[in-house]
Amino acid sequence: MCGICGEIRFDEKEPSLFSVQNMTKSMWRRGPDAMGVFQQKSVAFGHRRLKIIDVSDRSQQPMVDNELGLAIVFNGCIYNYPELRQELKQKGYHFFSGGDTEVILKAYHAWGEDFLNHLQGMFAFVIWERDTGHILVARDRLGIKPLYYIQDKSSFRFASSLPALLKSGDVDTSINPIALNYYMSFHAVVPAPHTIINGIKRFPQATLMKIMPNGQITQKQYWTLEFGAKPEEKNLSESEWKQKVYDALLLAVRRRMVADVPVGVLLSGGLDSSLIVSLLASEGQNHLNTFSVGFEDVGIEEGNEFKYSDIIACTFDTHHHKIQVQHHELLEELEHCIQAMSEPMVSHDVIGFYLLSKTVSKHVKAVQSGQGADEIFGGYHWYPPMLDATNGQAVSTYKQAFFDRDFHEYAQAIQQNYVSEDYAEAFVKGHFAEPGAELPIDKALRLDSTVMLVDDPVKRVDNMTMAWGVEARVPFLDHELVELAARVPAELKIQSGGKHILKQIGYDIIPKEVIDRPKGYFPVPGLKYIEGPYLEMVKDVMSARVSKERGLFNSDYVQQLMLSPKDYITPLRGSKLWQVSLLEYWLQIHNI
Repeated sequence: MCGICGEIRFDEKEPSLFSVQNMTKSMWRRGPDAMGVFQQKSVAFGHRRLKIIDVSDRSQQPMVDNELGLAIVFNGCIYNYPELRQELKQKGYHFFSGGDTEVILKAYHAWGEDFLNHLQGMFAFVIWERDTGHILVARDRLGIKPLYYIQDKSSFRFASSLPALLKSGDVDTSINPIALNYYMSFHAVVPAPHTIINGIKRFPQATLMKIMPNGQITQKQYWTLEFGAKPEEKNLSESEWKQKVYDALLLAVRRRMVADVPVGVLLSGGLDSSLIVSLLASEGQNHLNTFSVGFEDVGIEEGNEFKYSDIIACTFDTHHHKIQVQHHELLEELEHCIQAMSEPMVSHDVIGFYLLSKTVSKHVKAVQSGQGADEIFGGYHWYPPMLDATNGQAVSTYKQAFFDRDFHEYAQAIQQNYVSEDYAEAFVKGHFAEPGAELPIDKALRLDSTVMLVDDPVKRVDNMTMAWGVEARVPFLDHELVELAARVPAELKIQSGGKHILKQIGYDIIPKEVIDRPKGYFPVPGLKYIEGPYLEMVKDVMSARVSKERGLFNSDYVQQLMLSPKDYITPLRGSKLWQVSLLEYWLQIHNI
């Protein structure tokens, strides 16, 4: 788990070591254990290392294999690297390290571009071929590991974080109106390749890019998610589906135990993280380090779910750590949390993950997390209406539940020079029209699991854990488990208020009190009901001179939100005022 960056030149100039060093240094939190820089010919790579697998210096990066003529910078973890290593040894390859980075290089040399189909795990990497000058860029199937880039006629720059690329210099930081429409409409989800900054793109998940020495670029999507049972699965009973899901989930959890350091669990007290703790216990992981966070209540709204995480911690005898965040601490840490965001992240739980990861880093370097189960197994409230919707109603039904604003309100909120068309609605329409998901419910599940999940929950977990040098592993995003879940009939996913098939597994292995409860979420009441010191903070952000000079938002609209923040809550229970002010605050903190 690391931070990677680099520059590839297509002209006669040398890559800027100064820029690469600046990017590398700026990502020290992603990899506090070691730093490395490599330059040869038209290529310069930088790397920050967090030692999880093969903690010796033999796995330092950038890694150069002189025998094969390959160099790599890699962020992530290949969980099946021991098996691949043995297979490659049988092919005659010799290894100088004991980690997964070198396995990627050998696998590419052995299998060519097909090597991606051999990799189980999360990854973003760039490989340089010394003898041809070819560059290979790839990101994992579900976008667990981030990658951003700047591309022009003379060069290609990349980094694990957007702020790192800002440190490379000469970046077009004007606001991207397409991304702005997504952010304000599609619950802050901005699909790749867009970011809020015109000059910086996000590398798409499940994508392989080849860059020629002359700058010619080709790319392809190497993995897609297909919905609907296979012919031999058409007549499976619920109990048979349940067994298949249990086996796949256990394998996913087992894979993510691979490490040369202890691995803990982020335990929210919900079904998903509780299942992970139970499965790890069944694999002999005793006295696990588990971690929960809670916030001060606001009115009648509770700010924690400790009563449920305590049940799991007690049942499985974990070494449990509970973090109770007071209002003053939340306010003090917000700026640092936003500093850690590669992009504006409006969901309230981002501060929870940030503060939780701060505590986690004092005990372990890696954790498993339950992120992704809701999207993969149909846990959200907008899925049942999608089951009943016709194809003609699919887009409008989804928008009604998920979109923060319709286009009319968006046009009122944003200055007119940024308003052109409803890119967010057009994106959903286009995604729903693609083959591979015929039912409206499957269209929604596919969109959420391959786009929304990637560009919201997964991104914030990566950013907030890596802000404290912690690796987050997400077994529910094991791609084989995701493929299986897509084949499970929708009814078995959305029954019982959602995640029915997981709940049935849960009844066998965890206390039912954790299952038979109202669906929770990561509650941060202070950022939902903007009042008192939170409102004063928002007023300071929005009244700053740079905010007025930027002129993104209609001042009348912002004033309307400020007069009564509690009256302007999105369908997903977020504050419209926080969404507006968070974007402006993020731009200010990153000096954009």
